[in-house]
Amino acid sequence: MSSEKDIFSICGPTYLTSVDWACQHHCRSVAASLVQAVYVLERDRQLNRQFPGAFAPHWWEFFHFDLIRKLVDDADNSIFGAIFELNPNSQTGSISNAPRFVVAFRGTITEQDSISRDVTLNLHVIQNSLHTTSRFLIAMQAVKNVSSAFPNSVIWLAGHSLGSALAMLVARNMVKTGKLLDTFLFNPPFCGAPIEGIRDERVKQGIRIARSLITAGLNIALRPREERPILEYSFSMMAAWAPHLFINPNDHLCSEYIGYFEHRKNMEEFGVGSIERLATQNSIGDIFLKALGRESEPLHLLPSANLTTNVGPARDFKWAHGIQQWWQPDLNLVCKQYRYT
Repeated sequence: MSSEKDIFSICGPTYLTSVDWACQHHCRSVAASLVQAVYVLERDRQLNRQFPGAFAPHWWEFFHFDLIRKLVDDADNSIFGAIFELNPNSQTGSISNAPRFVVAFRGTITEQDSISRDVTLNLHVIQNSLHTTSRFLIAMQAVKNVSSAFPNSVIWLAGHSLGSALAMLVARNMVKTGKLLDTFLFNPPFCGAPIEGIRDERVKQGIRIARSLITAGLNIALRPREERPILEYSFSMMAAWAPHLFINPNDHLCSEYIGYFEHRKNMEEFGVGSIERLATQNSIGDIFLKALGRESEPLHLLPSANLTTNVGPARDFKWAHGIQQWWQPDLNLVCKQYRYT
């Protein structure tokens, strides 16, 4: 299970000897590295790699962070997250834009000690029920504790794959309390058909328009009239929070975010933005679940986002979905901002 990807000196962004906290590339690289640190923390645990033979500390110490707390799942005792604090005394440059704390969450680890629990949680993501799990409750309480203890400090959330779903859910709940946290979501899962993978643009656009019409129609037909303003308010309340999404178009698990935001913009240009605004707040599965009396809030439906797409060549799906791509120095990126109005 031990591999070179765990070793910072081989695979980490060693070129970042001085971090410019006003540089988006540097911030992305540091956030991704701290997520990788959580992966390595868990692999250190599983392989019983202890100090001084542990690999994980290099991933945060290089950027002058201290490990404050490991977040441990109560179901399998795996490390799924960590809280890091920046040590200002070790910084040589300006830290005016730097976070004081970064709470990072790993994704799935396909090893015997963690795979069962991680797969179960991935199923919860698909079913929009991650909020019912103890892992979410542990993560939520940890972030609330840091936020309340240090109310004026800058806090970042970061996650990859399953971990990005967890970070997104925590951040959404913090928005409801009036706290907007900078959130870095690497390869976040989009729970919907991967239409973005269709090469024919006309077919792709036709499917999206049909889906919007069906979703909006079902919402009108099945959702009680008195609930619609509540849903609109809840969705609009999230609009001020714009998480940073990092997407690879060759990763079918997250690539649909590209089309999700572009389609919304296109529908506005077509003059049918009101239909899309109704559709973008709902998923077909969520509408049916609520019609059956089951609580469901689609995690992947976002009002606003800063979307960064890695349009460079991908070696394979494993690379396209991997965290390591996001700290490479020579990425070909397309960055767009989407704001819900």
